[in-house]
Formats: sequence, structure tokens, C-alpha cells
Amino acid sequence: MDYRTQYFKTSDIQQRWHLIDASNKTLGRVATEIARLLRGKHNARFTPNADLGDFVVVVNAAKIQVKGKRQELKDYFRHTGYPGGAVREDFQTVLRKHPERVIEHAVKGMLPHNRLGRQLFKKMKVYGGAEHPHAAQSPVPYIQGV
Repeated sequence: MDYRTQYFKTSDIQQRWHLIDASNKTLGRVATEIARLLRGKHNARFTPNADLGDFVVVVNAAKIQVKGKRQELKDYFRHTGYPGGAVREDFQTVLRKHPERVIEHAVKGMLPHNRLGRQLFKKMKVYGGAEHPHAAQSPVPYIQGV
């Protein structure tokens, strides 16, 4: 018997497109499912050092939910690059102005912090409303937990 570990490449697997509707779902729970799909952990051929994950299209990002006092306590920090350019925004402001950033920020923290993570992050497309321009890829609606 041959008991060697198999390592797969991106060319060995067919990457699918998933459509996730984020309306009335908890931010952290949706973000973990997205990170799991991007990473490829749902696949039996998961390889930690290869991009074997699928593409993910997230719609209705503006309708994402957070529980308890998190809505008042959560804030986001960014820097413009100029001296004194530190900007701190609260969750409600970011959700109103740029709802995509809320999900992107949560998922980015769950991916590897290296070249592979940056490559995986590019495979996620987030939209604030219900419309998306990826109809040609025919994304399959994702049912959580399946």
C-alpha cells in the first residue's frame, strides 16, 4: 500500500463560484464560512500551501447584523499615509458609507497573513446591494453548513 501524502495544485481542481446572501446574518458567522470557502477547507483535497478554494460573491452586505452592544463598541482604524492621518470610524458609519468593508475586514483577518492570503482575498467579491456583475460565472447559492 502507498501511504504517501498527496499534495494538490490549483490546476488539479475545478474552482466553483458561490453566492452568499448576507442579509440578516451575523457578521462573524458569515465571515468564517466565506474564509472556509476561499481557503478550500470544505474540499476533501485541501492543501494548506495551495490555492484550492472557490470564488465567493457576497450580496446584501449592507444588511449584515451584529449582536448586542457590538454595534456601538466596534470601530475600524485606518491611516491615510499622511502625517496625522489616523482615521477611526465606528461600525455604524462604515456600514452606512461602505458596507463592503465590514465583511472584507472580517474575512481578511481570518485568512493567512502572507502571499497566499492576499491571493485568496482577491477571489472574494462583496456588494452592498442585491445586484452583482458575475451572472456569467453562474454562482451557485450557498446554503450555510453544506
